[in-house]
Amino acid sequence: MPTGASVGDVLPHLREALEGNGPAWLPVPTADRREAQRLSSSLRPGEEIDDEVALVVTTSGTTGQPKGAMLSAAALQASGDATHERLGGPGQWLLALPTHHIAGIQVLLRSILSGTEPAVLDVSDGFLPEALAGAVAGMTGQRRYTSLVPTQLIKALDEPAATAALATLDAVLVGGAATPQPVLQRARAAGITVFRTYGMSETCGGCVYEGIPLTGTEVRIEDGRVLLGGATVAKGYRNMPDHPAFAEPGWFRTEDAGHFEDGVLRVTGRLDDAIMTGGLLVIPQVVEAVLITHPGVSEVVVLGLPDERLGQRVVTAIVPARGATPPTLDELREHVVAELDAIAAPRELAVLDELPLRGPGKPDRAKLRAHLLAASPR
Repeated sequence: MPTGASVGDVLPHLREALEGNGPAWLPVPTADRREAQRLSSSLRPGEEIDDEVALVVTTSGTTGQPKGAMLSAAALQASGDATHERLGGPGQWLLALPTHHIAGIQVLLRSILSGTEPAVLDVSDGFLPEALAGAVAGMTGQRRYTSLVPTQLIKALDEPAATAALATLDAVLVGGAATPQPVLQRARAAGITVFRTYGMSETCGGCVYEGIPLTGTEVRIEDGRVLLGGATVAKGYRNMPDHPAFAEPGWFRTEDAGHFEDGVLRVTGRLDDAIMTGGLLVIPQVVEAVLITHPGVSEVVVLGLPDERLGQRVVTAIVPARGATPPTLDELREHVVAELDAIAAPRELAVLDELPLRGPGKPDRAKLRAHLLAASPR
């Protein structure tokens, strides 16, 4: 899957897949031969697969064996149709994401469903917000959309021309990771029509917008865990046929904790990221949601590191807000304790120029944890 102008080369194959004709496809990055080889070795292109499968899309994890979600043409069609229904109709899409991840693939598939040519912002050398205005200006559709990850939106909001360009679009989907509330407030105050999306490769990407399931999607909560069902759910994993996440036909068991609040789904964090400190459970994303409201914080990750006394200690890494003096650990602890139990307040602070990322824009917690462990005085 290429980036830039070469994206047009894969559109005929994606159109064929969306129609349910021809072979199933495994999207791999053109520019990363090592990653392409890793995915191919694990997911076995060329071997037999269910006739209904149109795409095998890998999850964005970088450790362990990659999982390949088997997506049918019917699921992809249902996802695209439901998205356009929620947004107000088909339109032209701007691609600003890697094309081998589900979010980027979906931009291309929705373009096909809309009968439009996608506009393309080349991100092969990273996302450059100063180039966004020109890409948006070149769009000609009556309705115009794009899809971003939170780090891209943060960068765009720091560039006036990019912010103004996004405000002219009919919708900006933001997903791949949690979007901090202050970022949403900044974007909406600037006139940007933002839709927070929740979903994953196993559900053809976003299937819940602003906490409300798209048409054809069902959501339920079991013991605090989010389960997603309906028309967009994958047929399982290509290389893990008996995975418990797909034990119930038509449903996918996520690793996310959540609940309904006034009929709206609230995802509170990853169950597998939970920190057990001093015998109490801390959900990192809950602490992150408080820390990001500090005026000196632009981006933040909270995680647990081994601790002889507590089992794990709460540690945070931040990227300071542009032009702001980085807050001290004591200031951040005070900020957290004002809203949460003191056990959730961080005991260590790392100030970084940027957070390590994986996949389309998720914080790379494994890489960050290794960095913090190496730098920790304990």
